[in-house]
Amino acid sequence: MNTDIHRLLDEAFAGVEMTPDAQDLKEEVRANLVARVAELEASGRPPAEAARTAISELGDVRELLGEQDAVQAVTSNGYAALQQRHRVRPKTGFVVRVVVWSIAAVVGIVLAVLGATGVLPLPIGPEIGLFGLASTALGLLVGDSLAQETTTNHPMPEKRAGGYALATFLAAYGLGFGLLVGTGALPVWGIVFAALGVIAAIILFAFLGASQTNRHKAWVRQAQHDAPRVGNRFEEEPETAARFGIYSAVIWLVTFAVIAVLVFTVGWWWALLAFVGGFAAMMLVLARMLFGPR
Repeated sequence: MNTDIHRLLDEAFAGVEMTPDAQDLKEEVRANLVARVAELEASGRPPAEAARTAISELGDVRELLGEQDAVQAVTSNGYAALQQRHRVRPKTGFVVRVVVWSIAAVVGIVLAVLGATGVLPLPIGPEIGLFGLASTALGLLVGDSLAQETTTNHPMPEKRAGGYALATFLAAYGLGFGLLVGTGALPVWGIVFAALGVIAAIILFAFLGASQTNRHKAWVRQAQHDAPRVGNRFEEEPETAARFGIYSAVIWLVTFAVIAVLVFTVGWWWALLAFVGGFAAMMLVLARMLFGPR
């Protein structure tokens, strides 16, 4: 266990009068810091550096003590005021990267679609390359966004953000191959690559979602604790979210297996029915798990 975090937490509370409310806050912060340190260590940070980073993200504990009373009467306007107080402005470099990758994604998708539909006379190689460009840009956009600190969330560790970027890339590239097969630019065997990409993305998204830890900052968690509960079952019951990820993976594995069979037997357009059926099944499972009996 990383003991540095306990020493640094005691130093952060040095000079603070340990009232019952302050002691409760300290223990809650301790639990959150331990979880944050474990997440940072899992991303490759050394224990001492992880502890210092978690403490630095905490900020001034006196501000947290002052917020405790303010958050007790949270309303919609009060929560908005807290958001404004803790607002984190996007970094200039991140904004520039978002613009560049967004342009690359749009250009790649538009040109690839025009080529696949025959509007532009593009060979199949450049079409696949354009979908690769768009998929890479989308993956970088997702990964970089998750790795940024926001007003309400701590930044996601780089390795986990990279996992979401990879899953996005696989999903986008798989759908791109599917479009090329659907428009006749690729033979029907191309559906194998499309299915592999999408299925791998679904499995990776399910794993990342099921293993995700709480990234909310302390003031957000306190506000959520004191505000009326709206019953987000996936946040209250992580095991339910994990089951949904597993069920989704199974549904789509079966769906794409059926699609492959239909493509090679009765034709491509009949395979769309299997896709619609798989999507409907996933929506029904989602509704059941979110709103069903607990």
